[in-house]
Amino acid sequence: MVQRIKKRLGEILLEANKISENDLLRALAEQKKYGEKLGQIIIRLGFLSSKEILETVSQQLHIPIVNLDKKQIPEELLKLLPEDIVKNYMVLPIERRFNVLRLAMVDPLDINAMDEVARTVKMEVEPCIVTEAEMKRALEKYYGLKTLVEETLERMKEGDELTLLKEEDEEKDEFVSVDMTQEEPVVRFVNSLLAQALNDGASDIHVEPQEKKMRVRMRIDGKLREVPSPDKKMFLPIISRIKILAGMDIAKTRVPQDGRFNIREGSKDVGLRVSTFPTIHGEKAVLRLLDKSAALYGIEKLGFLSHDEEKVKNVIKKPYGFILSTGPTGSGKSTTLYAILNYLNSPEKNIITVEDPVEYTLDGLAQAQVNPKAGLTFESGLRSILRQDPDIIMVGEIRDKETATIAIHSALTGHLVLSTLHTNDAPGAVSRLVEMGVEPFLVASSVTCVIGQRLLRKICDECKTAFHPSQPVREKLGIGPDAVLYKGTGCPACKYTGYRGRTGVYEVLVMDDDLRELVLTKLSSDVIRKMAIEKGMMLMYDDAMEKVRLGRTTLEEALNVTQED
Repeated sequence: MVQRIKKRLGEILLEANKISENDLLRALAEQKKYGEKLGQIIIRLGFLSSKEILETVSQQLHIPIVNLDKKQIPEELLKLLPEDIVKNYMVLPIERRFNVLRLAMVDPLDINAMDEVARTVKMEVEPCIVTEAEMKRALEKYYGLKTLVEETLERMKEGDELTLLKEEDEEKDEFVSVDMTQEEPVVRFVNSLLAQALNDGASDIHVEPQEKKMRVRMRIDGKLREVPSPDKKMFLPIISRIKILAGMDIAKTRVPQDGRFNIREGSKDVGLRVSTFPTIHGEKAVLRLLDKSAALYGIEKLGFLSHDEEKVKNVIKKPYGFILSTGPTGSGKSTTLYAILNYLNSPEKNIITVEDPVEYTLDGLAQAQVNPKAGLTFESGLRSILRQDPDIIMVGEIRDKETATIAIHSALTGHLVLSTLHTNDAPGAVSRLVEMGVEPFLVASSVTCVIGQRLLRKICDECKTAFHPSQPVREKLGIGPDAVLYKGTGCPACKYTGYRGRTGVYEVLVMDDDLRELVLTKLSSDVIRKMAIEKGMMLMYDDAMEKVRLGRTTLEEALNVTQED
């Protein structure tokens, strides 16, 4: 039998003392006026969050909550229900036990939906609760993404051209067209995968073997998302195809390899860096996509708040000094440095870089790639650069004392030096250099600015919706009762995540005499941080909160990125 629930949502929330009668009356009036679902109205008015509603309904009605993002629904279950029932009622079968079908539902109070499902499958129906956002992502995953790939292939057939640039032909700028109508399924799949990644703005593609299947995922806006994968019997040919494109040795399967190639779609050039790694089930391949147009970002497009942007521009106008960009891997450090170089680039300046690898190429710069086999390291490259009459030097990363010392001496002898360092925040970079063994007086004399950063997801412009936040949220952000915040409700443009694109969150430490004195006395980064705040440095947490208030991101995303409770 279908589990029938006669209570209404408003009644449930009242009984649980989650909303007042006045709140309910206001929500019902809005419902009568606009025709929205009551739960959506309660969330929009800021009375409760979707999570709070979900947990209350679950507790009151003893219906379990299911995380669809962590479930892989077997194909035989998906075939039990027609696609129109699934999409019309926002339901998904997730488990079958004898004659009982567990059904994920956005609205477990929808008796009509359960009756329809029960008639169709001729089984008892047991409801589970999921969020609307999870359901939309699941529907996109099981019923939408396959269509997207097919549409990409059709678009390619109709004339849009995807081309590959072989590494050995890069200097000649000779492109080899990839025929998307080829019959070979492996070639068709790899090409469609690349096209899908370009279309979705992915930064990485993961192709990985598992015990009984292969899995393909794309990192979009910092989050990995699974996409439809072929049968595992195609895994080895697919990996071989990727390795051939990247100029790698297909015979070597038990050692890691690196390679690269370039693709062009229309006027868009994208470099791909490929890395393979042997696992117990076979080689895993990760393809990093580097959109060369990203190098053309201006400083103003990075996401700096106005006062921090002004600080950075004032510092980089000086003809000498050591500027560091810090943060974990994937935090946008290289993009920040390229934006600065693009801002400084002019015929009057001799700008030379040594990188590992050269991610983006900029006209007017002399860029070199680290090649340890040939004896070109960061240290040796930097020594050679100093004999090239440079004005501005960019070193991809400070990895050791020797490189740090040469970079600092370069800054002290009249050069502007840019580099990156892996530290958690800006004040920690100064202490890290001292810990490497660089003399404190050299650090104090050379470092002019440290930019600490992370990347956070932006609210999708297509489904951006205003709402009045709850009192605890208003208190946390220091905003009044009439303040409005924003969130993404989920749409096809953002793959129903509510987020699309990323922006930086920063803290900009500009050195002065007082801070240099602290470095000379080898005081901890905590002491340096405290004084920097007193002198006007905004922490990444505060920067993120300001971007919440400005409607650029959500509180959840800001807290997640800045790791604050």
